[in-house]
Amino acid sequence: MRYLPIFVFILFIGCGNNLPIEGDFGNEQFDLLTQNGEMIEFPKFIDNKIAVVGYIFTNCPDICPLTTNNMKLVQDRLKEENVSGVEFVSVSFDPEVDRPDVLKKYAELRDLDESNWTFLTGEKDDIKRLIKEVSVVAVIGDSTVTPQNEKIYYYVHTDRISLVDKEGNIRKSYIGSNANIEEIVEDVKSLVN
Repeated sequence: MRYLPIFVFILFIGCGNNLPIEGDFGNEQFDLLTQNGEMIEFPKFIDNKIAVVGYIFTNCPDICPLTTNNMKLVQDRLKEENVSGVEFVSVSFDPEVDRPDVLKKYAELRDLDESNWTFLTGEKDDIKRLIKEVSVVAVIGDSTVTPQNEKIYYYVHTDRISLVDKEGNIRKSYIGSNANIEEIVEDVKSLVN
């Protein structure tokens, strides 16, 4: 019984802020375009950085704007607390529409700080393989046609933000549109320290 407090102390120190590894992006590198039209290799782009990664499409009417806003709130909080070395990444799973200029406008309309936030798009097959690697599903749902004869479609998709460590391991996933900002901030800080 006298060793119980020592055991509890060691257990607390050893397990405190450790986040289990949930997965990774696989071994493949994807040549993707940023919102500025630069070609980068992903996930190599986030090597040695902690990353907060969201999966979106710009035509989304509900989940994606909420996910993006939650990522912005996390970015703002980390700045307030002087936490650096964190990259924010939004991967579009609608590459045929979400070209670099569309992603750039999406970021500008939301007044996002792009100094450590990169939006990514690429070839359709590359994006399909990338999101499959992290178990994100995006399936075209119902579509409609406007009076101007433009087809509008939406995706039924996974609602996710992933926290990635410096080694490229996915350490935790959150419901993007309903994320607990405080939880993500504390989880990020646990990986920074």
